[in-house]
Amino acid sequence: MIEQQELSTFIKRLQKRDAGAFEELVERYSGRCYAYFYRLCGNPEQSEELVSELFVRLVEKIKTFNGGSFEKWLFTVASNQFRDYLRRQYRYKRLLDEAAEQQRREEEADRREHTGEHVIFDRLQWALERLDTETAELLMLRYYSEVGFKELAEMRNEPVGTTLSKVHRGLKKLRLMLDDAE
Repeated sequence: MIEQQELSTFIKRLQKRDAGAFEELVERYSGRCYAYFYRLCGNPEQSEELVSELFVRLVEKIKTFNGGSFEKWLFTVASNQFRDYLRRQYRYKRLLDEAAEQQRREEEADRREHTGEHVIFDRLQWALERLDTETAELLMLRYYSEVGFKELAEMRNEPVGTTLSKVHRGLKKLRLMLDDAE
């Protein structure tokens, strides 16, 4: 802990961009900052990178320090930096996920194209879009999501027999539409 008078002098030196003061800053706080980041991210290399970025940020922001606890200010800047890091990581992960999903869709489209499934799939999609919403939803839940009749009935608060009848009638409508479309 730095005495108040010493801290005041130290801050003034930092604000004047005294190279010796910055070396002292790094020497005094790099270990604690590294430990802080390491506890948050668990990655030694990333923690070192965050510490380096922190000291660059401190150089940029030292003029905003207006008294009070220097350590509180320093760790507030560190905390904000870590939040920025998390946002960057989230954006990066989201971009990777989107790219993987796009690749999966393209591969699925290629697979369907090569097997002729796309024609069947397109016709089925066309027919499902023309069914009433309730029937289409029932058929999608039953056959795409593989929800059992009992679970469907519970979801809809109706007897299982009613759900069975609705699904059966929906399949009949779907079959008629597909036959008429040929």
